[in-house]
Amino acid sequence: MRKYAKNKMIKLMLPTFLSLFLFASLASAHVTVTPASSTTGAWETYTVKVPVEKEVATTKITLKTPKGVEFKSYQPVPGWKFSSEKDSSGKVTSITFESTAEGILPGQFQQFVFVAQNPDTASKAAWDAFQYYKDGSVVEWTGDEGSEKPHAITDIVAGTAEDHGHDANNESDQKDDSNDTKAGADENSDSLPLILSIISAVLALAALVVAFRKNNRS
Repeated sequence: MRKYAKNKMIKLMLPTFLSLFLFASLASAHVTVTPASSTTGAWETYTVKVPVEKEVATTKITLKTPKGVEFKSYQPVPGWKFSSEKDSSGKVTSITFESTAEGILPGQFQQFVFVAQNPDTASKAAWDAFQYYKDGSVVEWTGDEGSEKPHAITDIVAGTAEDHGHDANNESDQKDDSNDTKAGADENSDSLPLILSIISAVLALAALVVAFRKNNRS
């Protein structure tokens, strides 16, 4: 009878554990763009975070520029070359970072930083990303929120003149500090689902152990 009860409990708990760990892996494997919120007209410092979800290296990442967002400059990354595509008016429509070495290996992630000017009207900027792997496969992060492969979204909200009033060629130190703080907060936000999933898994395991002990005593 005890053996039957244990087997039944394991069958009930197993799907819970599997779903928790699956959710944790998905929550941490997405290509993200931070910050998740910025102000209209601002020259924002954006960070693209590219994790590897396969057992082969990522060798290239292409990011489409959302409508109304104007790309300005990028931060060079050792071992990676930068390129961009422009439309007939000269505006950048996509940017690409391609590895000149081994790329991003399994278990690793890489961040790419660039500056872009936000549109003057409030909107949601959707960042479509294309992740290229060494085996020739491409993962398209272009789905809506809640989909299996969602694109990152930055909520562009109305801001005051102080939010984006600065020299077009140089961002102020205060702006840089603000962006660093905001990027840190967004990184914490990205990791929250993973942390909650791990905590849930630990609690579920503890409950299972307690249940086993009760069955052994009865």
